Amino acid sequence: MTTTAFILVPGLFTGPHVWEATAARLTAAGAEVHTPVLAGPDLEADITAVLAAIDAIDPTSEQQIVLAGHDYGIHPAVGAADRRADRIARIVYVDSGMPQDGVPAVAAVPDQELSRHLTETAGALPPPATGAEWQRWGSTEGVPAAALDRLTALAAEQPVGTLLQPLRLTGAVAAVPTTGVLCTGSGTSIEMLQMLVGLGDPALQALTDPRVSFFELATGHWPMLSRPDELADVLLSAAAGEGHRLKPAAGGEPPTHLRPFLLDVPEVPHERHGNVDLYLPPGADGPLPAIVFVHGGPVPAGAQPSPRDWPTFVGYGRYAAEQGVVGVTLDHRLHDVGDYERAAADVAAAVALVRADPRVDGDRVGLWFFSGGGPMTADWLAAPPEWLRCVAATYPILAPLPNWGLVGDRFRPASVIASAGRLPILLTRVGLEMPEIAATVEEFVAAAKDCGANLEIIEAPHAHHGFETRDVTDESRTVVRQAMRGVLTHLGAV
Repeated sequence: MTTTAFILVPGLFTGPHVWEATAARLTAAGAEVHTPVLAGPDLEADITAVLAAIDAIDPTSEQQIVLAGHDYGIHPAVGAADRRADRIARIVYVDSGMPQDGVPAVAAVPDQELSRHLTETAGALPPPATGAEWQRWGSTEGVPAAALDRLTALAAEQPVGTLLQPLRLTGAVAAVPTTGVLCTGSGTSIEMLQMLVGLGDPALQALTDPRVSFFELATGHWPMLSRPDELADVLLSAAAGEGHRLKPAAGGEPPTHLRPFLLDVPEVPHERHGNVDLYLPPGADGPLPAIVFVHGGPVPAGAQPSPRDWPTFVGYGRYAAEQGVVGVTLDHRLHDVGDYERAAADVAAAVALVRADPRVDGDRVGLWFFSGGGPMTADWLAAPPEWLRCVAATYPILAPLPNWGLVGDRFRPASVIASAGRLPILLTRVGLEMPEIAATVEEFVAAAKDCGANLEIIEAPHAHHGFETRDVTDESRTVVRQAMRGVLTHLGAV
């Protein structure tokens, strides 16, 4: 009878103690558990520690080895699996990134500002000194106060070399089946991954391999402390080859974002000016108001078609022109969650280009943001210019998700909404939103209520994220028309 030996590799600042409760449940289920100690001083030393745990398991036994890495621990886990690929039955990624050959673990540090300064740090990073400081390294959602206190008390320094030394892989590990455990409190879900796969990101296509499976846990970044028994059950299921499989982007049916727009709008010729497209009402006289539609993301660099050519944004651009205003779409450079500053600069440049066009009334402009473009509304809410007549947001992400590592208030609209004054804000809220995104919307709505912001909410109770091509229903059509009518009203175009 085949049994399972689990090797559980801890993450930053932690050790075998974080796995105690999960290990106990695995052992009670008849599995063997090993928890190597990672002590650095570099990644190679930690790989060696994991290799020792693998080699301690009798190769002549009928045990299958499942290697699970949490957080930073996935880097030495994958490094060791690459050298013992013939002995590893499966690698489990516990709320962790996807290590790549030649890339150091620092690339996956959530706090991007901190990661930029790691190269200037000598020796070791001090561990979090309080429970609150752990949030810098991942969501502590669900972790009991006593467990968080113990985590802090037992935390150890993290040798900088473990984060800066590049991972070296031969490629052998690519043959090992994998499972991802997604903690939704960190801001990732199976639905979100499927959406990103549908956008055609080449880096994610490997996740659609039938040997790759996924599970979700409704908790934060430390499931071994917040949901230890559930995590153990997931590990046992992963070892049995179970889990959700993602659908490949390619196939007979187009991905949802490339399906037809839900409204039948007339074809309108558009002008292309660099990364900006203008949809102009045929035969219109005089300077006209304009609506700038800002797509979400991240969208892979080089994605074809690019967002301004997706049916949703072509549809909105044509719909605006049909209503007698200039519809503006653009491609901005939000290719990764670390790209918000340059994407925001692209949006500001596009707005300046549009306002300078003699066919546009530069004093009557509205901005309409979608999905991952939502954090960029903060720039305009913090200091609304006089010419900005309204800000609209449809199924937006309205705060950086926990695993994005964005700090400060610049891209957190709820933190600056009080500065928006009486600027009209139109929010289209979908009832079937992904929970991790819905939480950011509720944070924003609560902040808007507290400060008396001029917020109008358009409810779409039966609609999903991206409903314009996903939920072609009368409700969805009504919602789009209502949102457009609201924007037009604030532009003085109706």
